[in-house]
Amino acid sequence: METDDEWLNVIELADVDVSSANATRPIDFALLPIFTSGWRASGPGRQKIRLTFARPIKLGKVKLVFVENALERTQEYVLRWSPDNDDNFREAVRQQWNFSPRGSTRETEVHRLDIGSVRLLELMIIPDISGGGAVASLAQIRVSGEDIV
Repeated sequence: METDDEWLNVIELADVDVSSANATRPIDFALLPIFTSGWRASGPGRQKIRLTFARPIKLGKVKLVFVENALERTQEYVLRWSPDNDDNFREAVRQQWNFSPRGSTRETEVHRLDIGSVRLLELMIIPDISGGGAVASLAQIRVSGEDIV
């Protein structure tokens, strides 16, 4: 059974940058367990969420939850990481998911990564690979790991 204790408080450990955010659904809504509505971009198209950790962490797991109740679409996301503060990224996960209001409205993924020294963690979301007007959203992102001393 999953508990909130196994997940890091990302807001305390990292700077969080997003390419855009709807004013009523900022990124904190996906990072903190007290919120349920999640983050939403301010407009359609590719989006990026970047976590820059103050100190390197040993990354254990990343949990991502996406919810789409209204629009049929195929979404792709890429989770990548860097051991330093440069754009020296290594891809950890690339995945697509088909959303359909008639059945497949929620995607929950827990990626067990076990990566030694992570300074940057980036999630890129293409909300509709066909180029439609879908707006990216993320109900939840959780990260587990530990400080590297």
